[in-house]
Amino acid sequence: MAGWTNWASTETAHPQEIVTPRATQQIVDQVEHARAHGRKVKMVGSGHSFTGISAPVDVMVMPHAHTGILSVDRDAMTVTALAGTQLHVLNSELERMGLSLYNMGDIAEQTIAGAVSTGTHGTGGTASSISAQVAGFTIVTGHGEVVSASPTASPEIFELGRVGLGALGILTEITFRVVPLFGLAAHERSATWGTLLATYDELTSTHDHVDVYWFPHTDQVMVKTNDRLPGIDGLRPLGRWKHWVQDELFANTVFGVLTDVGVRAPAAVPRINRLATSSLSERRYSDVAHKVFTSPRRVRFKEMEYAVPREGGLEVLEAVRRRIDRSSWQIGFPIEIRATPADDVTLSTSVGRESMYLAFHVPARADHAPYFAGVEEILRAAGGRPHWGKMHTMVADDLASVYPGFEDFLRLRDRLDPERLFTNPYLDRVLGI
Repeated sequence: MAGWTNWASTETAHPQEIVTPRATQQIVDQVEHARAHGRKVKMVGSGHSFTGISAPVDVMVMPHAHTGILSVDRDAMTVTALAGTQLHVLNSELERMGLSLYNMGDIAEQTIAGAVSTGTHGTGGTASSISAQVAGFTIVTGHGEVVSASPTASPEIFELGRVGLGALGILTEITFRVVPLFGLAAHERSATWGTLLATYDELTSTHDHVDVYWFPHTDQVMVKTNDRLPGIDGLRPLGRWKHWVQDELFANTVFGVLTDVGVRAPAAVPRINRLATSSLSERRYSDVAHKVFTSPRRVRFKEMEYAVPREGGLEVLEAVRRRIDRSSWQIGFPIEIRATPADDVTLSTSVGRESMYLAFHVPARADHAPYFAGVEEILRAAGGRPHWGKMHTMVADDLASVYPGFEDFLRLRDRLDPERLFTNPYLDRVLGI
């Protein structure tokens, strides 16, 4: 039987059976069959989680035949899609209909079920995570029951299950709140570390979306601000040639070569980072929202990301820099810095508090352990919450201390999946058995 490996090759699995359902009833049949025979069943996404959150144990349910938009309600401004639909497909279809998600992350290869289940998020705005834009969903529980959840139907399942980790059942349909299609004006420029610390609060208060990248072993950062436009008239997107040169050739091909050099010759990393920052140039453009929010990622990497309280976030960032500066680590990838508003999604990393997200990367072939462990100690001490789909070492007891609704979620899991049909080693670690 063919194995399963995620995008970064950090997780592998060898399920006994692979199925590709097209209809919800076929998913129900698989759940009931697994229950009758004491097997685990897991729908995988597109493999963009760095953890084993979707790793199958016995039966792997493939999502790629369970895709497409089911309905559009322009009065309620909602769109319902099948759970295996990838975000880039949803974005393109929404654009065709003159609609858009309010906010999104910078990668669009995930299935919508995977993005919702892991708390995928962007930066800024009034709702940053994909899950906070969910208006309802349909799930197949461990009893083989098909449940539709919304604020008015099965509200407890809706409230607790918008970031469900794949632990409550198999998502089949998701309804999103959408907005009229809009544009974003993007401004990218370099700045110094000192300028970032002095102006970050002003940046996040005067721009709709702010994404910052600090290059370790240098004093330089790249700042990207995105400001919302009322519509799509008068947009000035990057030309095809400029897009290819800047976002494909340099940001992917050349960057891939440089990171490979850094893996082979770690001592060269500081010089490579200084070279990379010296070549940063200012650019401005505008385009429809999803084409600005998202970017291609062709260089494979491993990632850890934590959300720390927004108040004090810059102090945490400074502590991280001090740790890196006194270490022997050679860090070739920039550290990404984002901020989000609080939300009310039970297992969202931003639940109940404004947050600053710090994301750490290494090339897929590099040893991440010393770097991630050293930084994670700082993030955990600051009350950080790890991204569910990115690498971390927290276990159930740790997570219960930073999520006020953690025990409520576990009780719902006991109700919807008492026989643990949907578990795997990762979920056993972060939720308990």
